Amino acid sequence: MNKVLIVDDEKLICDMLKTELEKNNYDVTVVNNSKDAIKAIEYTQFDIVLLDLMLPKITGLDLLALIKEKSPDTVVIIITAYGSAESAVKAMKLGAFDYINKPFSMDEMLVVIKKAEEYSRKLKEINYYKKEREKKYSLDAIVGSSKAIKEIKELITRVAEADVKVVLIEGESGVGKELIAKAIHGSGKRAEGPFIAINCASVPETLLESELFGYEKGAFTDAKSTKQGLIELADGGSLFLDEIGDMPMTIQAKMLRFLEERKVRRVGGLTDIPVDVQIIAATNKILKKLVQEGKFREDLYYRIKVVPIYIPPLRERREDIVELANYFIKYFNSEFKKNVKGFSPIAMKMIMQYDWPGNIRELRNVIERAMIFEDEEMIMVERLPAEIIASSNRSMASGSFEIRIPQEGIDIEEVEKELIRQALTIAKGNQSKAARLLNIGVDAMRYRMKKFGFLK
Repeated sequence: MNKVLIVDDEKLICDMLKTELEKNNYDVTVVNNSKDAIKAIEYTQFDIVLLDLMLPKITGLDLLALIKEKSPDTVVIIITAYGSAESAVKAMKLGAFDYINKPFSMDEMLVVIKKAEEYSRKLKEINYYKKEREKKYSLDAIVGSSKAIKEIKELITRVAEADVKVVLIEGESGVGKELIAKAIHGSGKRAEGPFIAINCASVPETLLESELFGYEKGAFTDAKSTKQGLIELADGGSLFLDEIGDMPMTIQAKMLRFLEERKVRRVGGLTDIPVDVQIIAATNKILKKLVQEGKFREDLYYRIKVVPIYIPPLRERREDIVELANYFIKYFNSEFKKNVKGFSPIAMKMIMQYDWPGNIRELRNVIERAMIFEDEEMIMVERLPAEIIASSNRSMASGSFEIRIPQEGIDIEEVEKELIRQALTIAKGNQSKAARLLNIGVDAMRYRMKKFGFLK
């Protein structure tokens, strides 16, 4: 139900509007002066305001300016018996949606309010997606508080402030290179421009050139019309070239020419088109090695390595694992309508020990799968993939298994309970076998089972 505020010192008009609007399922509040109007907008978010221009003490135009300052999304309709072209222009400049002269018909007013309602709905949608996009393309989207992540965030800020035209992001597959690229784009003056991504390894060589540079009509058999390339489409924004190490040598030459001249020539074209675009390249390969092998142009390598950003693998910044895990648990709680609190102590120990060859992408997938099947408040060991459990078992077998107490402390009884539960699960309820797994006697096992409610 849309909330409507009526601000008018004529009681008769207020009563009429309130009655009619409530009949049409609007939630209506009425005030007769600017002072009460200011109080109302401070405590309530109104969708629509019907505002009289001629108010005592504070004018309607002044109040309009105040409303738009405090609540930019509120749609304001001006109503007055003293209309003039000048006041209408002022009201529109201050952000009024429409302007109605008194006397007005109720049918006329309802038509304008319906239009205002639709405009309000679209405005909310736009602002919602804008905020979501800002979150997605911001530094806050980068989860982690390790020294490496802090340094990367600082570097992103500097790159964004300087509007660096070429950036190279290096790191293993799954470390979040595109996330870093989006943060670079969203942190600078190009944030309102387009962000376009292409994976150089996934597009055939015959198509990659036309995808990047576009083509003119008739340039080849299937070129029925002129097509802009991604470089042109990203004008004013950023183009993310993922896996640039897989870019064919012929296209590398054209890319180098573009980076030097900042002009693009379409396939089959005769003119150069100036383009203002930030190129953010990424690779999971060692480009220096590719240069030595003759698979990557040395001049292009040095041209894109102006500002390199290296993202360490997850195994080299284990302090970020808990924070990332909690982030994904919160995300999938929302997705799957669940209320998982976290990992059991032993399961957490296992994910902290694991080397995560697939990095953040693998961690996300593991948590997503675990939460699909988990019905408990905690993600238990049996929900973890076999390779994580096997890795932990190898650590124990080699004598390298150790338990570290986290900074926030740990409940030793919860750890003991979890060990009993896991031993019984592995032993399929066989108490003797479970006791052997924990290197304790059967009586001690039964005592602990009763203590923790596994045995009545």
